[in-house]
Amino acid sequence: MLWPGLAVLVGMAVLIALGTWQMQRLAWKEGLITAIHERAHAAPVALADVEARAARGEDVEYTRVAVSGRFDHAKEIHLYALDEAGTPGFHIITPLIVTGDGVVLVNRGFVPNDLKDPARRAAGQVSGEVSITGLTRHPDQQGMFIPGNDPARNIWYWRDIEGMTAAAVGPDNQAVHRFYVDAEAEPAPPGGWPHGGVTRLTLPNRHLEYALTWYGLAVALIAVFVAFAISRTAPARSGQGANGAETWKRD
Repeated sequence: MLWPGLAVLVGMAVLIALGTWQMQRLAWKEGLITAIHERAHAAPVALADVEARAARGEDVEYTRVAVSGRFDHAKEIHLYALDEAGTPGFHIITPLIVTGDGVVLVNRGFVPNDLKDPARRAAGQVSGEVSITGLTRHPDQQGMFIPGNDPARNIWYWRDIEGMTAAAVGPDNQAVHRFYVDAEAEPAPPGGWPHGGVTRLTLPNRHLEYALTWYGLAVALIAVFVAFAISRTAPARSGQGANGAETWKRD
């Protein structure tokens, strides 16, 4: 029973450690969700304030920002996306020439496939000075199963800040802010498209489920070992009589 017992102790230590780690991840995820909701519903700040925070090394993801400028609709970018109902379409990312503060890429919102052509939603291509309120977002990293972007066809699958700024602004892109702004749903543009407010503020949080799974496996391991130990010791006990003496059977 020595080696099985040692193996169970090692397995128990691993399973309990994994469960505890998931509990720590749960606390971290709940704190992150709380921070996101607080930022997303706070009073908007100026773009310069966001840049100053970022320069100090602070996390500016989901910071609510207010910015004014003029859209360059001729350089809009089409980022493949699904809406909340799973309908395929595109997020319309448009350079906003900020008054006295360079250019920021604004995710104006979602359009279905049949409205990808700007001519089919001309009413929403607003001109002149506009004011945008939205949430700042970091660029993406291309995942293993995400296709490569196709700038030549203006079809993008992940938010590549360098590629998008090169496509929208050209080689002189030093004045482009290195984050995006997801525009809020209101006020909606004329015609209703693009439909803003596409930022998903809910994060997957199954850490409690994972922790209970690991702890449950630890309990199951104990039960299996107890059953194993009983099965190994039962034959020895069955060879003894009531007073502890060995009994004999005759044919």
